[in-house]
Amino acid sequence: MAHSPHRIAEASLPVPRAHIIITGDEVLRGHITDRNGLFLAHWFDAHGWDLNEMHIVGDDRVRIRDAVRAGLALGADCIVTTGGLGVTHDDLTMAAVADAVDQSLVLHEEAHARVAAATARLTTTSIVPAEVRAATIRKQAMLPEHAHLLAPIGTAPGAIVEVTHTRIVVLPGPPFEMQQMWASAVAHPAFADFIDRSPQRTRVILRLHGVAEPEIVAALEAIAAEKIVAVRLGICAKVGEVEITMTDIVPDGATALASEITGRFPDAVFTDTGATIDEVIAELLMSRKARMAVAESCTGGRVGTRLTSLPGSSDWFLGGVISYANSLKEQLLGVPAALIERHGAVSAEAAEAMARGIRIRTDADWGISITGIAGPGGGTAEKPVGTVHIGCSSPTHTTTAQYLFTGDRTLIRERAATQALHVLRREILAAGTTDFAPKADRPDS
Repeated sequence: MAHSPHRIAEASLPVPRAHIIITGDEVLRGHITDRNGLFLAHWFDAHGWDLNEMHIVGDDRVRIRDAVRAGLALGADCIVTTGGLGVTHDDLTMAAVADAVDQSLVLHEEAHARVAAATARLTTTSIVPAEVRAATIRKQAMLPEHAHLLAPIGTAPGAIVEVTHTRIVVLPGPPFEMQQMWASAVAHPAFADFIDRSPQRTRVILRLHGVAEPEIVAALEAIAAEKIVAVRLGICAKVGEVEITMTDIVPDGATALASEITGRFPDAVFTDTGATIDEVIAELLMSRKARMAVAESCTGGRVGTRLTSLPGSSDWFLGGVISYANSLKEQLLGVPAALIERHGAVSAEAAEAMARGIRIRTDADWGISITGIAGPGGGTAEKPVGTVHIGCSSPTHTTTAQYLFTGDRTLIRERAATQALHVLRREILAAGTTDFAPKADRPDS
């Protein structure tokens, strides 16, 4: 029997709400890319919070104050500010937060001692006069009068300010310092108990490959309405993939809807944990005690960069060759010059030879290759810009596939790299879990 909206509302889990304020003229004007908002948004989303708004505010005390008050007016359970805690004239966040909550800015003795110690530790010699140094230490140690101290990671301390049902967390701007201090904040008694009281909601993240957003939307329209309204649903197109995020509104709603979607797209869903294709490849190779290598041309090392970004990749990733020039395809991968002359470097034949060559020459279990035309020039009527051939080689067989990707040079290269990893995933799964034969027994060794 279908659930009525009234009964669904009764069963719904209360959702804590967050409000993020990124401060700094350099961020507002585009001189640096914000990483703090991304980190915090991911944290709140992963922990079942809703995000009210994210503001980027310049170094202006009144505007920062108003942004904090806006968060309070929206009923945010947690307001986080990042940046503006240093020693310069435009570091105004702590004072702006004090203004927003009608608290005086006072010298915090423990903060003063910690800032002084951090300053002495990080600055062994200085031409700065003693009175100037004392003033900068004092400036950073000024906190709202009822604030809880967050010990500095660099020299600037942060703070947690309690306002009725809201916690305001004031963090530094450098991403490393911000992330480390956020870890301290969520463990602080003034905030940890607040987080513990927040309801835990299940979140499921499906990633799909080989299916377009319209197909997913059409499938969702055919699913019973009560399963849709039981979750907070997000659909996001990635490079060559689609991500579907489901978070419980009604208990077990995300799990039920994820099962329904997976049943409709069993071949497209490649993870239900939110793992990237890079992480999925790592798990597949480790579970089979297999190793891989790559031969890249048009992608210029993108696959190798992505895979070696994963901790522990040396256990299963041997390395690769960026064979941009035909001479390197011949010398390092053993691609015959006659083959390139006859079929071209962007061809199924070249991709097959490259994949087999990198696998044999590195003694890998799997070799993948990418060769193509990323543009903007170099295309022909027969091989337009975006033409890419991908090869995948195991000790038992080598396969190739041709693709035509759209977009600019960067997007074509990213799509090719992602597609190559999905080709490898499918081939590994098709091969099963049996360990490969020793090198001496391989037919093409």
